[in-house]
Amino acid sequence: MSERHAPIFLERQGYRGRRLVDFMRILPLICGFLWSVPLLWATGPEGSVTTSEAIGYIFGVWFFSVLVSAGASLLLRRSGLNIERKDG
Repeated sequence: MSERHAPIFLERQGYRGRRLVDFMRILPLICGFLWSVPLLWATGPEGSVTTSEAIGYIFGVWFFSVLVSAGASLLLRRSGLNIERKDG
């Protein structure tokens, strides 16, 4: 007969901490995509975007990424989750 296994239980704090780590791992990809958006903007005399607008957008994305990274780092530190880097 098959044995019934107890459901896997994960602590709420540990689960949230791991999801936060997952978010921090994907954040550079999200920011890289947002930085590449100006490459898709139209060029030419009609409907073109000025250089100052593009630089303002890139600075805004950079500032947003710094704030989000700092906030996520602070939340991760407060969660007390011990994340060790595994080499190899």
